[in-house]
Amino acid sequence: MNTILEEHPTNLIHDEEIQKRRRIIKSFTARANAHRTNGEKMADWLTKNFGSIGFLILNLIFFIFWVLFNLGFFKNVVAFDPYPFNLLTTFVSLEAIILAIFVLISQNRASRIDELREEIDLQIDILAEQEITKILRLQKMILEKNGIDLSHDKELEDMLHITNTSKIEKVLQKQMNGK
Repeated sequence: MNTILEEHPTNLIHDEEIQKRRRIIKSFTARANAHRTNGEKMADWLTKNFGSIGFLILNLIFFIFWVLFNLGFFKNVVAFDPYPFNLLTTFVSLEAIILAIFVLISQNRASRIDELREEIDLQIDILAEQEITKILRLQKMILEKNGIDLSHDKELEDMLHITNTSKIEKVLQKQMNGK
């Protein structure tokens, strides 16, 4: 019997549809990444590479040598930024500002992608809720046809109504506004 169900044409269509949906979901990030501007690509690359242990170690080595050079630990090297290392402080501040901007660019883009994903999730959830409601109605019809009384099941009656998404949206907006 399993072979008949597995080979049934509607099951094949269903499996193909599931595979298609999985490809769409998997490719969402890839498509978003493909449409990045050059600035966003650079910001993502910098954020990825500068947010690493390697970059931290490189910075530590650079700062240690800077301080050692300017404290006179190396003979025949003239200090170019004596204590309190004003030039180093300026460079570190500029580096922090630039890196923070690149991180914010990457985070903003990631945030836009997350918002789109959330919207897709919401749309899929609404469709799934409608499909589940229909399945419940069909099950209720089958049970009633078989003589099972469901008239006292208030929970089922509530489930048979499609969720009012506008009402939920209004409640959420009130909560966000602190009312």
